[in-house]
Amino acid sequence: MTSLGTGFVRPRRWLRGHPLAFDRGLAAAVLVCMICASFAEPDPGHGPVFHARPPGPFSVLLMVLAAVALVLRRRRPVAVLAVTGLLSAVGFLLTDPPAPVVLSVVIALFTVASRTDRPTTWRVGLLTMLVLTAAAMVVGPTPWYSQENVGVLAWTGLACAAGDAVRSRRAFIDAIRERAERAERTRDEEARRRVAEERLRIARDLHDVVAHHIALVNVQAGVAAHVMDKRPDQAKEALAHVREASRSALNELRATVGLLRQSGDPEAPTEPAPGLAVLDALVDTFRNAGLPVEVACTDPDSPLPAAVDLAAYRIIQEALTNVRKHAGADAKAEVSVVRVGETAEITVLDGGGGQDTPPAPADGGGHGLIGMRERVTALGGTLTAAPRYGGGFRVHAILPLTSRTRAPERPDTAGTTGGCA
Repeated sequence: MTSLGTGFVRPRRWLRGHPLAFDRGLAAAVLVCMICASFAEPDPGHGPVFHARPPGPFSVLLMVLAAVALVLRRRRPVAVLAVTGLLSAVGFLLTDPPAPVVLSVVIALFTVASRTDRPTTWRVGLLTMLVLTAAAMVVGPTPWYSQENVGVLAWTGLACAAGDAVRSRRAFIDAIRERAERAERTRDEEARRRVAEERLRIARDLHDVVAHHIALVNVQAGVAAHVMDKRPDQAKEALAHVREASRSALNELRATVGLLRQSGDPEAPTEPAPGLAVLDALVDTFRNAGLPVEVACTDPDSPLPAAVDLAAYRIIQEALTNVRKHAGADAKAEVSVVRVGETAEITVLDGGGGQDTPPAPADGGGHGLIGMRERVTALGGTLTAAPRYGGGFRVHAILPLTSRTRAPERPDTAGTTGGCA
């Protein structure tokens, strides 16, 4: 069965790739059928019988011309139908018995029906049926009520119906194929979009973690190196802060990179994602590094959505890290988290004092400001980061509590987390 199926598939593919060759073969087969039909003569009560009288030269000419016209049925279907219909009407008028040119009309009408729309099919089909049936009844050699005349009507109507069915099936298959291709493209685009979003989120988390902890390690290591000889106790305390900051960095890196593991890996991260509930611990790390930070929160017991809570924590972390790196030794920072209606406003201010205050984002800020802006934009909020009048820097974010875009789900994040304490 497999060999037989393969044997049919190959010729079918070849014929689809060479439609003109198929049309030539079809025209030849129709010509043979018309010539054979011209030898048949109806015998009432016994069916058709073949007699020895061959068709006349004019009948053969009409059949040959109709068969030749069928070769162009794909390129000019309506024109081929008009030519074959005219030849068939001429056959009814001038030949006796009439040449069976109506066979070519059936093929041409089927082609028109299968390659045009339904209204055109039925308009052209009805016109062809009426013209040929009237020609057979009025000028044909047989009486108007003979079954041959009714056969012309039946065959042309069958050609219209068959062609319309083929066209409908072809359109149905094309629609199914188009939907499948569109679904495949949509699935691929969705997969690529999710991968890009996940990579961007992980890159933001890694940047926030590394920038924060490495900045603190750098400051504490500098303090330890400065007071190592004169005040070893203070150097030992600074090194303890270095060790604590590095341990925290490793733990957060392990939790972030652990999301890339397989779902069945037993060492998946189990710690919850950071949020405003641990804001005090974050602020203490900066205070231990010598940066005075004041925190003001409204409604500390009112929980925020998980995505908003994580974004607020990361924004404060990145803003304080920038203050510690750029604002100078005498800088102070102020952090406020305020709920206003259906939004949460996060503000981080620094008093400046340094000579290397970071420029505004439009002037070419680092990846930290870009990451904060991406986080806020993903939640449908707004972010403003710019130098303050008189010195210092201000970061202000407005986060809607009901985000317009769905944030990436974290397998270790609960639905809501606590507010800042």
